[in-house]
Amino acid sequence: MPAAIQTHALSKRYGATTAVASLDLTVEPGSVFGLIGPNGSGKTTTLRMLLDIIRPTAGTASVLGASPRSGGPALRRRIGYIPGDLRLGGRIRGRTLLHHLADLSSPVPPGSIDSLAERLGLDLSRPVGTLSKGNRQKLGLVQAFMHNPDLLILDEPTSGLDPLVQREFLEMVHEARAAGRTVLLSSHVLSEIQQAADMVAVLSQGRVVAQGDVASLRLNNLRHVRAAVAGTEPDTLQGQLERSAHFTGTVTAREGNAVHLRGTLAGGVDPFIKVLARYQVLDLAVEEPDLEESVLSLYGRPWEAPQTEEPEPGT
Repeated sequence: MPAAIQTHALSKRYGATTAVASLDLTVEPGSVFGLIGPNGSGKTTTLRMLLDIIRPTAGTASVLGASPRSGGPALRRRIGYIPGDLRLGGRIRGRTLLHHLADLSSPVPPGSIDSLAERLGLDLSRPVGTLSKGNRQKLGLVQAFMHNPDLLILDEPTSGLDPLVQREFLEMVHEARAAGRTVLLSSHVLSEIQQAADMVAVLSQGRVVAQGDVASLRLNNLRHVRAAVAGTEPDTLQGQLERSAHFTGTVTAREGNAVHLRGTLAGGVDPFIKVLARYQVLDLAVEEPDLEESVLSLYGRPWEAPQTEEPEPGT
């Protein structure tokens, strides 16, 4: 089965400024693929190229087996999209707007609009212009999901939503995947990516700096450690750990002859364990960082990507 989304060397430049540089992505059908990155990393530009809202400077993209440029309305009807800068207003009521959008999309199953609105706690009788940011975002989610599209492209979809609605959104994503649909999810909410995504790409300065499943991104070299040993002095142990195990933290003497340490390993666990094995180990805990720390550690490596910028704010 061909990929739901495939890009090869996809690039976007604005004059001398590079927003996306030679991007290679493969999103398998029926999966949830997460895009993570700070403002200016190229996430929104990438999504807009996949939707033919903007045209790439170089490279190719395939979406549901078609070129975004040549796929036309037939392709767009198979996609549900919510932009990161969703702008809705006016005196039109939510229900009227959704029915108008339904006429432009694939057929919407009877009752789908009301069912989604009820799940999200959205009052469809109110004029769109009177809705809060969170309720406008709910309206955007309803229009993206209501026609059961083959592909959902969601740019910061939970912006402005309270935690209970965010949980309902994640359930909607899980249901879409279970039904065989594909979801491309761009988000700053890293817990959202952890809970929803099968695969993740980390974008920094227009390039992919890491890609894999969520577990593999968490299993990087960063570790939190806590231990207590006997048979050494704090200064001695601190020096050994800093030289041999890339340890950063504190080592103190407490409770008689016990020496306690707490800190972070920037390298593998093996050198750390070998240092501790010289002494009597009284206690030991090694913890993985969460995805947020893993991502931030990647952003802190400027040699991983050239200095580029994305001129579009809020991306």
